Amino acid sequence: MSIASYLSEEIGTSVEFETFRDTFSKKLHKVFSMRGDFDEVSTSRGLPPFMMREIQSVTPLSVFIPEEYGGRGGHVHECQSILAAASYESLALSLTLGINGALFLQPLTKYGNQAIKGPIFERFIEEKNLGGLMITEPDYGTDALNMQTSYTKEDGSYHLEGTKHWAGLTGWADFWLVAARRQGANGDLDRDIDFFVADMNQPEQMIEVEEFYENLGLYMIPYGRNRVDIQVPEAHRLQPESTGIKMMLDILHRSRIEFPGMGMGFLQRILDEGLEHCRERFVGGKPLIEYDQVRRRLANLQAAYTACSAMCLHTSEHAHTDNNLAGEALSANAIKTVVTDLMQNASQSLLQLTGGTGYQLDHVAGRSVVDSRPFQIFEGSNDVLYQQISESVLKSMRDLKEKNLHTFLSDYEMTHRAADYFEDTLDFEVDLSIPQRKLVELGRILGRVISMELTIELGDRGFRSDLISNCLQVFRKDVEGRVTAYRNHELTDVVEDYVEGSAWLDYVNA
Repeated sequence: MSIASYLSEEIGTSVEFETFRDTFSKKLHKVFSMRGDFDEVSTSRGLPPFMMREIQSVTPLSVFIPEEYGGRGGHVHECQSILAAASYESLALSLTLGINGALFLQPLTKYGNQAIKGPIFERFIEEKNLGGLMITEPDYGTDALNMQTSYTKEDGSYHLEGTKHWAGLTGWADFWLVAARRQGANGDLDRDIDFFVADMNQPEQMIEVEEFYENLGLYMIPYGRNRVDIQVPEAHRLQPESTGIKMMLDILHRSRIEFPGMGMGFLQRILDEGLEHCRERFVGGKPLIEYDQVRRRLANLQAAYTACSAMCLHTSEHAHTDNNLAGEALSANAIKTVVTDLMQNASQSLLQLTGGTGYQLDHVAGRSVVDSRPFQIFEGSNDVLYQQISESVLKSMRDLKEKNLHTFLSDYEMTHRAADYFEDTLDFEVDLSIPQRKLVELGRILGRVISMELTIELGDRGFRSDLISNCLQVFRKDVEGRVTAYRNHELTDVVEDYVEGSAWLDYVNA
């Protein structure tokens, strides 16, 4: 029975997406607000089984599964909306769904062998299985292309060996996509990368958890170090369209561009909590919301909400598995970096607004700070991705022999209308050989200009004009401030041997 037919019987109506999403949202509210104290649960490792069973009873992951396998069809706007509904209640839950969808189900849909897709999708729908992705290794995080996990082909199967860590859902997932490099006869590893499906229900495919980590936030999700020494059937190898590296880029870029779904509900919750607190909290005989600095913070929260909405729209129309995103690094990196910065900044603002009350791990403000912080690190550190954004734009400028930043952005598809807001601010020549720190600073600027372009497009579709105007104004001021810092040519440097002569106590006049 398909999930649509199942839900039709359960709720007595044809299942259009809004009905499906509302059913899921009500289930989450029941689980987190009625059947358990989520503020308390969120400070404990893992998630009580009854809570996960109730969440999975609606089969939210069906939005990532094609219709021919009993799913809802893999429509990206549905995936984004379900991630948003989850992140309004729990960012960790939304990330759990995102890991399953973007890092397992979508890659399996696009690159999986036809012989294994049906049985695996069936287990996700009928048995509520979970899946994840293993790329990162203890000595090779950002440097993923040099991973040491290897594979050899032996009698119609593949033998994988290595160590993986920081894989979300460590010890929980029923399936893993494991990245590895082919080992040649001389022991050397190929440059290319392949992915293999490992089924934890099969003894020879079991991945051993060597250690569970005490992660700082996202307590619901287990992380750890895993020992890989498995045999998988030949059909379990993903089938790239060209090279394995391009397949990996397609997978990672699709995942990054889908971050706004997780950010959307989270940012709306932060905004709602901030507005409610500032209306109800009185200081000096008047509500906080009447103070100018408070209103500035709330305006920034609304700008984040609007920008993330624009990103969700863009993602919904560009991230389908039919599209190969291997070459879409600029848009994927810009969206991932900016939305995760917005998430962390918003949580810090809510913490500031709520004061001492918010500085508790079981309060939504304190919890949001630690839960949103790793989003700026995993799937590409934001510093690295901002550098890559700049390098991509500078390469295009070199190809066109254009040095003026505003001139280039005015003709560039992803920024041409947003550039109109910066006729003076960005009207300068870019040094095409700037140091790394300047590449990162320029990347932050470019990411926000690209986000403004997406926001303008959202406004064209009929989104509230007052929210669009507010968002563009906030981002414009942000960019202008960053440009001032970028154009300051004084570079600070670290004093490595700093100890001698730096003890303040030696200079006290007693």
